[in-house]
Amino acid sequence: CEMEVGGTCECSDFLKCIYFSGIDFATRKIAKLLKPQKVIEQNGDSFAIHTYSSLRNYLVKFKVGEEFDEDNKGLDNRKCKSLVTWDHDRLTCVQNGEKKNRGWTHWIEGDKLHLEMFCEGQVCKQTFQRA
Repeated sequence: CEMEVGGTCECSDFLKCIYFSGIDFATRKIAKLLKPQKVIEQNGDSFAIHTYSSLRNYLVKFKVGEEFDEDNKGLDNRKCKSLVTWDHDRLTCVQNGEKKNRGWTHWIEGDKLHLEMFCEGQVCKQTFQRA
């Protein structure tokens, strides 16, 4: 099963959230201009989430319910222990590392993919339209 989303990406509080994530000033300024695309591949409980942009690409692979080492190279360059679980119809990731209360939640409503990223009490919401 694969879902590709892109085109329209609506963001709220994006700069505030990535500031608290520790991303440097220059990267934050560029990031606010990006229109990322996502491809999500699912095989049972295993997922691969690809994020593509003109600045950089990122891939995270995981199996729901199994903790894994995540290297955020190219994002904020931090390493953390991540655990993704189902919360009803939402995939929620908790990332344990240098930053507190950090992670994300993905869910689908119709043709839209919703993403909430959270870090140290800040929340960034993005909505992607199916391509």
